[in-house]
This record gives sequence, C-alpha cells and structure tokens, in this order.
Amino acid sequence: MEQETYWMERALELARRGIAVTSPNPAVGCVILDCAGQVAGEGWHEYDLLDHAEVVALREAKEHAGERLKGGTAYVTLEPCNHTGRTPPCTEALIAAGLRRVVAATIDPNTAVAGHGMERLRAAGVETAVGVCQAEARRLNEGFARWSQHKRPLVLMKVAMTLDGRIAPPAGRHQIREPYWITSEEARAAVQPLRWQADAVMVGVDTVLADDPMLTDRSGLRRRRRLQRLVLDSALRMPVESKLVKSANQDVVVFTVSKDEGRVRELETRGVRVEVLPAEAGRVPLGKVLDKLGEEGLLTLLTETGTRLNTALLAGGLVDRVHLFVSPQIMGSDAVPAFKGMAAPIRMAEVEVERYGNDLGLCSLLKDPWPAIA
Repeated sequence: MEQETYWMERALELARRGIAVTSPNPAVGCVILDCAGQVAGEGWHEYDLLDHAEVVALREAKEHAGERLKGGTAYVTLEPCNHTGRTPPCTEALIAAGLRRVVAATIDPNTAVAGHGMERLRAAGVETAVGVCQAEARRLNEGFARWSQHKRPLVLMKVAMTLDGRIAPPAGRHQIREPYWITSEEARAAVQPLRWQADAVMVGVDTVLADDPMLTDRSGLRRRRRLQRLVLDSALRMPVESKLVKSANQDVVVFTVSKDEGRVRELETRGVRVEVLPAEAGRVPLGKVLDKLGEEGLLTLLTETGTRLNTALLAGGLVDRVHLFVSPQIMGSDAVPAFKGMAAPIRMAEVEVERYGNDLGLCSLLKDPWPAIA
C-alpha cells in the first residue's frame, strides 16, 4: 500500500501542474509503470492541449517502454473517462496499451458517468482499484465536482477580519477609496493562490466604493483564462473612474437589477459587461448569478464581499468552503462586522489552521461538493 500511495502522490503532483490551465475540465495527473514496475510515462491534462493525462502518459510510455508497457500499471488521480467528448475515451487507450492494472484515486463526480470507466476496464480484463489518496484528489477538483453535478461554481468565501469579527473601522475613520488592511502582508499574499485557482472573484459595489480594489491575480502563475472580476451592484452605483472600470478588458462583469439603460451603456462603452437580472427583494439574486457563472463554465468563485453579502451567502447555504484570515486586534462594536443578523450559527468542522506572521488562517469545508459515491 505504501508503494501505491507513493505513485498516486506523484500523480497528484503532476495533476497540480494543471491548476488554472484545465478549467472547465478537471486537473488530472497520471503515472504509468511498465511490467517491471519502472516509470514508463507521466502526464497531466491541459485544456488547450486537448489530450487527457492518461493519453499523454501513454504516449511517453510507448516511446520509452515499448513492449514492456504490456502488463504495466497506471495510477491516475480521476477515474478514466469512458465517453467521447473533445477526445476519445481514455479507457480504450488504456485497454489497447495492454495494461494489467489501473488505480484511480477517485470515481468521477458526475453521477451520470461515475463508475462507468472502471466498469469498462474490468469488463476488458483490467484489474482496477479506487480510493488511494482519495481525499487529496477530491480536494484538488472540488470546483469540477460542484459544477459537474449542479452546473454552478464552487463558492469559496474569503474574509479578513479582527479577533472580534470586524472587517473595517467605524465610519469616518477610513480614507474612502483607499484599501484598509486588516491583515499582514503574509496573510494578504496567501490570498493570491486562492485567486489563481479561481475562475472568478466577486465583491459588492460597497467594497468598490470603499476600497477601490483591482481584484487581479498577482500570483505570477500561469492561467489559461483571465480571472473574471465580478461586482454585484443593484442600483448601478459603479464609478466609471474606479480601478475596475479603468482596467476592464472583457474581464469585468457587473450584475445588477437596474434598468437604467444610460448607465448600462456608459459602463459597456468602457469594456464592462453588464448583466441585468430579475430582482429578488430589490437585490441581485445570488442563485441566478451562480447559475449564470455555471452556464459560462466557471468552476470556482472566490468571494471577497462585505457584511451584507457575506451574511446573505452563508444564510442562503451558497458557500462551500470558508477561508478566514484573522488578525490579532480588536476594533470594537462600532466597527464594521464581517457578518450580521445570522438566523442560525454556521459551524465549521475539521478546521485547517495556518499561521501567517501574527495572523491566523482558518479554512473549513461547509458543504462537500462530492456526491456520496464509492
């Protein structure tokens, strides 16, 4: 079992090379051993290069191992596909290569195809196993799991707050349209990998008016699609002189319920896309925003919102994973709260804790996006 774990961990390393370049496909890695147990080929998936991780690894394995590939073993982080999409089924390529065994970390999260790949391999006489490093593999593709079942993105909520749950100083003690940093540089740097892994980042217009953020991915890491920068703005108060509007390049979207055609045109002429949705209680309907993002193939949404939207997202059961960055300071009850008026407490289980300078990072999964399948 230690050897199985070793090779699957290597496959996971390869899969992580696909972060931010596979969406809307999952990030997948594959290691193939020849009949003597030696590495013959490795591969990972990149959306723009089409071929899945198994096919990339098989191509290398055939070149290096030749006939020794027959009787070999493949370690793959996600069940091989058994259907034709942009590419032919990976199951058929594995069978044709003469592999004796295929080990998958987890079954596909799409319940319409889950298990079919392993069934096809077994029917062809290939020995199969599932579950090695399953938790790590599922964590890597939580966004794909949520989207493949519900056609909505995984929602990651990021909040930077004080020990007493405050996200900004009291009114009048903050320079408008200038950022007020609650947490340290180390903690703020930890947010960039979250943006890198996300397809979109979302704020409310109040955050734009208060902090004038750019919301860019400053990780310096490779990504295939621009990070979509989203603003919820019921009354279209979005300033045209804001950094978001000035830097818009087909990557800023404003969701509104306003029918002010003049304001819509004003923003659109500056490269901002405006989506007008039907109002719910006078507000932008959060569920319909997620539906729209899902239709566009966005797998992961990072929210960096304020009090009202933080509360609404949690109360609506729309948050999948929470990332809290907590600074060891106390602002007092006059400062702006991170959450307000929760009807019921939100309990965080299995909390992951990191330290960033003097700040703490707390992460917890609120809703498991993976279906209850073996």
